[in-house]
Amino acid sequence: MNKLFLPATALLLAAAGMAYADNSPYMAKVYDFQPAPGQFVNVMPKYVEGNTKEKIIEKVEARLVKYYDDEEDSMVYNPRQLVTLGGYGGYIVFGFDHPVINVPGAYDLKIDGNAFQAEESSTQGGSSEPGIVMVSQDLNHNGIPDDPWYELAGSEYNNPRTQHDYEITYYQPAADKVPTPSKENPIMFPDTTYIRWTSNDSMNPDSVKGYMWRNQYHTQSYWPGWLADSATLTFRGAKLPCNAFDQSGNGSYWVQRFYAGGYVDNRPNLTDPGLKIDWAVDSEGRTVKLDYIDFVKVYSAVNQSCGWLGETSTEIIGAEDLHPKASGVQSVSRDLHNLTLLRSAAGTLAVRNAAQSTLARIYALSGAQVMAVSLPEGDSSHDLSSLAPGVYVLRTATEAVKFVR
Repeated sequence: MNKLFLPATALLLAAAGMAYADNSPYMAKVYDFQPAPGQFVNVMPKYVEGNTKEKIIEKVEARLVKYYDDEEDSMVYNPRQLVTLGGYGGYIVFGFDHPVINVPGAYDLKIDGNAFQAEESSTQGGSSEPGIVMVSQDLNHNGIPDDPWYELAGSEYNNPRTQHDYEITYYQPAADKVPTPSKENPIMFPDTTYIRWTSNDSMNPDSVKGYMWRNQYHTQSYWPGWLADSATLTFRGAKLPCNAFDQSGNGSYWVQRFYAGGYVDNRPNLTDPGLKIDWAVDSEGRTVKLDYIDFVKVYSAVNQSCGWLGETSTEIIGAEDLHPKASGVQSVSRDLHNLTLLRSAAGTLAVRNAAQSTLARIYALSGAQVMAVSLPEGDSSHDLSSLAPGVYVLRTATEAVKFVR
């Protein structure tokens, strides 16, 4: 098992051969993309028969990261091509060409969407399709997002109507499914039983199952084309309270209220200040101090339908590090070499600690702390029989070791 360290951000940048002046402020890489079903799926970006998931990720990256400008004869940032995450749970994972530094008290990250203020709205709202943001550090320096995730707690994190252990499963409709048109408006809604879904909604008994309707404006499949062989799609995360209401009373004018902040595609880009890494919490809601982040995940966080507007789906058009040249953040030294993993088998973790006695915490990859152990100087063994099989991170104040239970 490889030994892992928490790097000083400035040292990490230097080791990677990056000068602060060369850091691009914009998103540089898309690592994963999996939209939930939705009316813009297979359109933003466009799915072509035979496209694999890898090809779709390439298309997403091309829309969000850069494109070729013939006049400038160069690749340039393109902030104008939307990517949809579909209904609740659909997500994207991306990063920059450098770690994003946490400047205490400052907004660190901006992720743009297509939210707008409604001129006719009687409240603060318009089009708001909020997405939750998760962040992660590349603790094992392998360049891929396989380390613990932490949520940036937005304004609704402590709202009693927010569900933090929500799960939803979508079911792919059969190719020969017979549509169920709306009795009131069969042209607008040609199939009201299009994509079935079930959830574990503990707060709303009437919302444990339902259907995503097909509308007349989008005739392509709402199921991701590259997952045609998948009968179901399941997503887990936090679900924000529904924010939409029918202002007209007859279904003709829907408004989605803005949340105070901390989400993507929630407020108009020009009035949204962005996100703070300071807001990071683990899955138990405990504040986590992160000097920097390497990876970002955004997922659609509301499960609701707004009549002819369709399902609420987060869209993004780019992301920006608000201080790409930041440096001098205090962190731990990369030169520490005190922890050594000796063994992790048969429910036992054996560790060698070359420093003085210290407290260590064990985290699941979700970011949840699952155990705390005392590490004396020298060799020690720890009983892990209470932990489920999986990958975990043992973390002290200065180092981290990833291991398999």
